[in-house]
Amino acid sequence: MAGRGAEEHPHGADRLCGAGDRVYSRAVRRGRVPRTDAEPVPCLLELALLHPDPDDMDWLVPTSPQEVMTRLLRGVYDEVSASQRRVGSAVAAFEWYAGLGRQLTAAAPAEGSAIRVLDGLSRIQAAMDEATEACTTEVLTVQPGGIRREAELTEGLHRALALRGRGVRMRDLYTHVARHGQGLLNYLELMGDTVEARTLDEVIDRLILFDRTVAFIPANTDRTMALELRHPALVEYLLTVFERLWRLAIPLTAPLPDTGIEGISHREQSIAALLAEGHQDAVIAERLGISVRTCRAHIARLSETLGAASRTQLGVRIAQVGLDGHGRHTALTGPDQESPTVR
Repeated sequence: MAGRGAEEHPHGADRLCGAGDRVYSRAVRRGRVPRTDAEPVPCLLELALLHPDPDDMDWLVPTSPQEVMTRLLRGVYDEVSASQRRVGSAVAAFEWYAGLGRQLTAAAPAEGSAIRVLDGLSRIQAAMDEATEACTTEVLTVQPGGIRREAELTEGLHRALALRGRGVRMRDLYTHVARHGQGLLNYLELMGDTVEARTLDEVIDRLILFDRTVAFIPANTDRTMALELRHPALVEYLLTVFERLWRLAIPLTAPLPDTGIEGISHREQSIAALLAEGHQDAVIAERLGISVRTCRAHIARLSETLGAASRTQLGVRIAQVGLDGHGRHTALTGPDQESPTVR
């Protein structure tokens, strides 16, 4: 659709086509339009004049004309030396957007720009780059999943290096599984003391906070859409969540605590606690950042260590030794088994 839209609507935001003019003007007057209204004019989405409504993805809301004006000014000033002619047409466009801006002020709430839907990886990357350039103090991130792939680490490396060059401090939260990835260790070595990393059994979905003023979170499961949040209350809430997780997390340079039960690893302890809560293998694997196959291998070792012949019996043994999070340690003995040693 992007290619076809460019051929049918070869223009910029400073000179909309007739159809685009009508749809965008209607969106400004009414506050939003159905997504179907914009199908004949893909230029409005490509130019980010319309974007999905966070409350209902079947509707599109207009970008503030004032924001469009600012965007146009930025582009024009960069090109003034090469094209004085464009200034005149841009000024005319500014007047047109300014007129629409008065209508939008009356029709839309003032906080509309506090939540912005970023539709597509290119727009997400552009917004992240812009936030990186404006960042001066601190970046906080939560990175769910298991071992970080080289491609994921490389994707944001240019931003991380730019931040390091300006003396920006970074704190990253990962799952314990990420400790086993050589790529992450290489990345942290490259960044030096600019980045501090800690890990937990499980973390929340991806979160990136710049200077405690703007946050990015996924807007769908495949992360092709994101929300850019600038509302102070939302950002403060996410900051509180991060800080509480950070206090619970273990520095990457520190070893994981011993479970106190011989033969049971820290990861198996985490799996046991989630089994005790009644979660299925796939859910446990996703929350801990491991594969389902690895999860089942750990469950099999748990069963062997605790002398359980079935899932039901495993649940009983987990509760008896306190692996369900209640902290009780009871000797497991039976006619043909020895109890695991509790240290």
